[in-house]
Amino acid sequence: MDSEALKKYSALHPKPPGLTLHYGTAGFRTKAEQLDHVMFRMGLLAVLRSKAVASTIGIMVTASHNPEEDNGVKLVDPLGEMLHPSWEEYATQLANAEEQELQETVTDICQKAAVNQHKDASVFIGRDTRPSSEKLSRSVIDGISVLGGQYHDYGLVTTPQLHYMVCCQNTQGQYGKATLEGYYEKLSKAFMELIKKGMSSLCPFFLCAKSPGSGESQRHLKIDCANGIGALKLSEMQPYLPKELLIHLYNDGTKEKLNYLCGADFVKVHQKPPRGLDMKPNERCCSFDGDADRIVYYYKDETGHFHLIDGDKIATLISIFLKELLGKVGQTLKMAVVQTAYANGSSTRYLEETLKVPVHCVKTGVKHLHHKAQEFDVGVYFEANGHGTVLFSKAAETKIRQLANEEKDDEKREAAKVLENMINLINQTVGDAVSDMLVIEAILALKGLTVQQWDAIYTDLPNRLLKVQVADRRVIDTTDAERRAVTPPGLQEKIDALVKKYKLSRAFVRPSGTEDVVRIYAEADTQENTDTLAHEVSLAVYHLAGGRGEPPQPL
Repeated sequence: MDSEALKKYSALHPKPPGLTLHYGTAGFRTKAEQLDHVMFRMGLLAVLRSKAVASTIGIMVTASHNPEEDNGVKLVDPLGEMLHPSWEEYATQLANAEEQELQETVTDICQKAAVNQHKDASVFIGRDTRPSSEKLSRSVIDGISVLGGQYHDYGLVTTPQLHYMVCCQNTQGQYGKATLEGYYEKLSKAFMELIKKGMSSLCPFFLCAKSPGSGESQRHLKIDCANGIGALKLSEMQPYLPKELLIHLYNDGTKEKLNYLCGADFVKVHQKPPRGLDMKPNERCCSFDGDADRIVYYYKDETGHFHLIDGDKIATLISIFLKELLGKVGQTLKMAVVQTAYANGSSTRYLEETLKVPVHCVKTGVKHLHHKAQEFDVGVYFEANGHGTVLFSKAAETKIRQLANEEKDDEKREAAKVLENMINLINQTVGDAVSDMLVIEAILALKGLTVQQWDAIYTDLPNRLLKVQVADRRVIDTTDAERRAVTPPGLQEKIDALVKKYKLSRAFVRPSGTEDVVRIYAEADTQENTDTLAHEVSLAVYHLAGGRGEPPQPL
């Protein structure tokens, strides 16, 4: 390591004195002007990680659904998964080291992580469309170069596309070609194969008018691209897609600011359509978030009432479809759905009691869901916010591909072929709005379902999210996948007593990962009961967990 060069380059990316940042589930995220030194140092860290695991590492410059003036960075591990937790600590250490400690911190990480300095290093870089992203990705390149790493800058890509490229590279092309064309070709080919299946046997609503409510209107999908990267990449992908899929892009970034009054997060939180998308009754619409790793669907009914179809309902649709196919191939493959405590109780009940699929609850954060889903032959996971995917074990994938080629029984072989195309269409590295959208569109087509029929699979329980300002969020400690509070004393007992007052009710509290706020979730049989329960729980938190400011007011 050239310590003089490191010193010289680091001085070009100085750390603001006293600034402390933490690498969380979303990597680093804050105001763009505070990130220059972090980007440079994450370039350094990516080189060290690449040397440590002898693989290509990814760096994505994005702040997802945050406002346009923010930015962020996250590292991608060799199989397209999130950075290993032990390295999250190194990232935090390196980002917060004062200028004079930088050299020492790098050396310290090399020793702790047994980094072989003589190994080659390779890094893939991607960025979103924020005005600050290009300059910040140049700072990343400075960090990579000063430690002698090789890099490939993909420029503007969605977050899931970068995860995909990294996985392709490290599987020597087994997962696909590490190019944008490779991504478009793999997904569109699988989608076309599925639709073709439908044409021959199941007659999807794209292509014929036998299903109820089908015909011209059912073929159209309106997509709110959050004024982000999703619009650019969908436009590039359109020539690869069959003409039967009629997609119309809104909020394409040409007029408005990224994520402003639009995008998946806005629609989910505010339970209303995005600005810039004109909805007519019963039209199928969806929203991506700023870096296109989340998706939610929605429509308006004849009375003008807005219906949101979130991650829970997406997971349910996919589970119904996969369970049916797995039943047809007749293999004993173990399937499960992974949720967080925020999943609507109705979805959990439907999956467990009606569909008879095991459901597992884990702590909030994609990495926890992904990790749990890896335990099954087929693991479906989605957060309610629309971030999720499906994982197939190596053994399940091998078995399915073998049956698709060799099975003598026609019905079994055809079902295996559909499963094989689903495996190819799903981006298993991370939640991917483009891939998830194509999966949903294929399933709706093959099952001849309208968006209203999908929505009617089960009815969500009314729910309410609140937050309470506290002096120190660390006073709240939780267990049972964040569904029960261990501290402060007496709080869980109080919540239990409040929940007993209402039908079909539950409530939980958890500390925010980033600010001194406690988040409250409640659901019950009616919206009125839900709101009262949420308010009562927020008062309990205020009084028992050191609330700040005025006590919470009734909704």
